[in-house]
Amino acid sequence: MKLRKIALILVIVLLLSIFAAGCSRQTSTEQPAQGGAGQGGHFPGVEPLSPPVKVTVGMKQVVSDAGVLIGMAKGYYRELGIEIEPVQFNTGQDMINALGAGQLDVGCTVTASGLFNAMLRGIPIKIVADKGINVPGKGYYRLVIRKDLVDEIKDFKDLKGRKLAVVGTASLDEIALDRVLNMAGLTTRDVDLQVIRAFPDIVAAMSNKSIDGGMLIEPFIAAAVEKGIADPWKDPAEYDPEAQTALLVYGRSMIERPEVAKRFMLAYVKSLRDYNDAFFKNINKDEIISILAEYSVVKDKALYDKMFPVGLNPDGYVKMKGIQMDLEWYRKRGLLKGELKAEDVVDNSYVDYALSVLGRYK
Repeated sequence: MKLRKIALILVIVLLLSIFAAGCSRQTSTEQPAQGGAGQGGHFPGVEPLSPPVKVTVGMKQVVSDAGVLIGMAKGYYRELGIEIEPVQFNTGQDMINALGAGQLDVGCTVTASGLFNAMLRGIPIKIVADKGINVPGKGYYRLVIRKDLVDEIKDFKDLKGRKLAVVGTASLDEIALDRVLNMAGLTTRDVDLQVIRAFPDIVAAMSNKSIDGGMLIEPFIAAAVEKGIADPWKDPAEYDPEAQTALLVYGRSMIERPEVAKRFMLAYVKSLRDYNDAFFKNINKDEIISILAEYSVVKDKALYDKMFPVGLNPDGYVKMKGIQMDLEWYRKRGLLKGELKAEDVVDNSYVDYALSVLGRYK
């Protein structure tokens, strides 16, 4: 009987010690390391987290994920005590659900009614940084039309009644096409709207002439143009200059760990600057192309000189006007279950912190 009691006591002590160690580990993820480890490297004065913290990031590893991919390759996140774990999702809604449940820390995504309705339900998700904007002459995401139709579809009004494809409705894709059509006083109701769930399939549909055009991203634009299937048509900066085409989103688990969230953003903005240096200033371009060819889904280095480069704000901020325009688009179509403003869905404090360390981009 005594031996049984002693064994029971030992089990309880062991469990308590494990619990205490777990609590200690959980607390330490919020704490920077002591002893001045952050005095050198790329972020002088910023201490790395100790022990290192794993951060899960939902992304498709496209070129617009450069703010994560470059930082992974160059060790910026690791230098700040962050270990990145990429996670793939079948749909944007799956990613939103995981963010809200605390099962995913960061999401690389686009605007969608599901994202904003999750916020309206009180789920702690925030848009925190840019992941894609339209740079004049560099439309990474745009309407393309069939090459054989360039003499027929010359202006926006010529799109009326045409068979045009998007990969999804009630999200960025339909919004972007709608704004093209708005230039002629048209909407998606004035065209034969086709939903084709994958960009390569849109290119294939243009190739067999079953559609007249569609919304595409790179590298599918460059590939379709090179093969003589598509024409890049008009500059997106003409018909959607304020667009916020993609977003970086923090979920509950990042918002509840501010020291992790701030350091992630610091590495992210640093990576955005390397990207801008490469593609808009021709600084270390070969190095950045090599990184993206290794880490992104675009493996052919030669494509990077043919693609329109995605616009990524080197100071990290999203376009508030673009976010507000998206919210109004959803509201007018009855897709939002409440009222939201851009200020309700965006938290700029993380980018503010990054710029307090890095300064403004020059």
